[in-house]
Amino acid sequence: MAEETGNDNQVVQGNEIVQSNEEAQAEEVQGDELVPAEDLTQGDEVQGNELVSAEISTPPTLRRRRKKSLVWEHFTIEAVSGGATRACCKLCKQTFAYSSGSKIAGTSHLKRHITLGSCPKIKNQEHKLALTPAGGTDNDGEGTVERPSKRRYRYTGYANAAFDQDRSCSCLAKMIILHDYPLHIVQQPAFTTFIDSLQPRFRVVDVETMEGEVYAVYQKEKENLTQAFSTMPGRISLTIGLWTTSQTLGYVSLAGQFIDSEWKIHRRMLNFMMVSSPHSENALSEAISASLSDWNMKDKLFTITLDNDCSSHDIYSANLRDYLSNKNNLMLKGQLFVVRCYAHILNAVAQDVIASIHGVIYNIRESIKFIKASPTREEKFAEIALQLEIPSTKTLCLDVTTQWNTTYLMLLAALDYKQAFSTLETSDDNYNEAPSAEDWKKVEAACNYLKLLYDSAHSIMAAANPTSNLFFHEAWKLQLELSNATGHEDPVFSSIAKDMHERFDKYWKDCNLVLAIAVVMDPRFKMKLVEFSYSKIYGVEAAKYVKVVDDAVHELYKEYVAQPLPLTPAYVEQGEGNNAPASENSTQTTAPSTGDGLVDFDMYLSEIATSQPTKSELEQYLDESLTPRIQEFDILNWWKLNTLKFPTLSKMARDILAIPMSMVSSGNSIFSAGTGTRMLDDYRSSLRPEIVEALFCAKDWLQYSPATPEAPSTALVKVDAP
Repeated sequence: MAEETGNDNQVVQGNEIVQSNEEAQAEEVQGDELVPAEDLTQGDEVQGNELVSAEISTPPTLRRRRKKSLVWEHFTIEAVSGGATRACCKLCKQTFAYSSGSKIAGTSHLKRHITLGSCPKIKNQEHKLALTPAGGTDNDGEGTVERPSKRRYRYTGYANAAFDQDRSCSCLAKMIILHDYPLHIVQQPAFTTFIDSLQPRFRVVDVETMEGEVYAVYQKEKENLTQAFSTMPGRISLTIGLWTTSQTLGYVSLAGQFIDSEWKIHRRMLNFMMVSSPHSENALSEAISASLSDWNMKDKLFTITLDNDCSSHDIYSANLRDYLSNKNNLMLKGQLFVVRCYAHILNAVAQDVIASIHGVIYNIRESIKFIKASPTREEKFAEIALQLEIPSTKTLCLDVTTQWNTTYLMLLAALDYKQAFSTLETSDDNYNEAPSAEDWKKVEAACNYLKLLYDSAHSIMAAANPTSNLFFHEAWKLQLELSNATGHEDPVFSSIAKDMHERFDKYWKDCNLVLAIAVVMDPRFKMKLVEFSYSKIYGVEAAKYVKVVDDAVHELYKEYVAQPLPLTPAYVEQGEGNNAPASENSTQTTAPSTGDGLVDFDMYLSEIATSQPTKSELEQYLDESLTPRIQEFDILNWWKLNTLKFPTLSKMARDILAIPMSMVSSGNSIFSAGTGTRMLDDYRSSLRPEIVEALFCAKDWLQYSPATPEAPSTALVKVDAP
């Protein structure tokens, strides 16, 4: 039954608003051409796909018309015989009646084709066509009073916006992985209500199904990474992390660092494996072997970096080297194989310093708590500092006990206000935690040495992706400073320095060779910085230690020479002897005489070239002048540009510069006291091991996956003026 609305030009049939003849005439036009009004029809209706028209003549006038309906974004007009035209769907190519000579149809049947799922190309998609008067309703939609609509409407239809249950589930799995959400979030009522409000057709899956989705994401990303590894031109170095649980089991995390064919450095998580005893070197060796087999990289292992304590480092090194050398071809007989984490040694030394004055630190913390307890006390302390004319602008603040840098900054600020603390104690009977003069001397000594560690850590953090050559600069300066500090005339200073040096000297002895070889690969320093720094550290015995480094560099180079040069297709046209000097000498010895009467001279040149052996790439590199030291020097780009000049040496440089000297690349975690064994939370410990591995690894891999491009919006949206 038809119902008339407040507007005489509208008729409601069922739930559909049908425009009257006059409005249809105003809306539907043919392009921008001038159409005689008598050629337009009023009262046109469409039954099925056929045009039925009731002709009503109008005075002959000319009007310029243009298409307004948004359906023309999805339809084109095609001419047929007899002067008629039909509307053709851009998606399914189905045609519909539009005009028959002088008779023009409306667009309601075209709208229904797009928005109601009649088009087979967009069937089973969500379509909405809301014809809401632009004026809307008053009273928050609860009333029935309508504003004048002026016969204008807002169309909101997502004609081509596809809904894909599988794609949505995969996106949900990635969200859970990237943000560490628990898998049982899919069962939380608030979450399911939220999802239903966004897309009622999405079927929220159970926990078991979501586990499968997470594992599917992991498998897909693993395939992509495996493909990337297949084109890796050099070797890979591993970092090993140890995790414990509240149970008796533990986990081992393995990450690989390498430099790709474009000379870009990468670090990727490889495995997160459950082991019965993570602190057992046998279990660790087996985990490393299993990982290398899993990724088909048994012949590409270069070094491993550990974050374990000094006490067990020798045992780990010996057992790992013995176990893995039987299964892998270790370079330089395994001398560079086990590397200790630089960030860990900084943290360990810093914690030793803090522990040596823990009593004083306690008093300072309690003092700051007392002052910060009320605004009145803060004002009083500020007045005392002003009266004493203390020039410091530092702010007193409590430290985070697990971040040693915050403890250092707290002590540094408190040291400036030491007189103010003493004055406060004499003027306030409620305060009795002021450190003594001897205590402040301990704080001064601790801050003096913590600054060395603090500055060194910040130098490493300054590089987004630090290459191994950067660490020698920090390590040798720290070794020299601590060695000299042990002879400090003040026993308070020398006592702290001796404890620090004892621990750091163990690291220096274990790692100075790999650190030195790495800096030799820096064209700004080569062997020159090794010679200079060793002369400072070892004095008259420096030459002996320099020779150890020089011999190791040459021996390692020989091992690379023995390998077939075309390790990757990038070197296909380069032979082992095709470096620049060899080709130049070849040109000189085989060049024909120019006919200038100097045949004897040519023979002389040939004899010289024969009697003088060609320099190796390594010798040529070391003999060349140092590259100027500029602030923005990019060492990887330098080797990329010099690969053709040093084809064999560049292979060696690629592997050495990729050694992860620190397991922590950036951020505050470099100051964390917990860089050793970490604890896996109870929730993750309760999951199956393969799901734990999928969550950890996929989170790392997804950070580097290319972003999925957003599908272009195809919504029909028309916002009319009120």
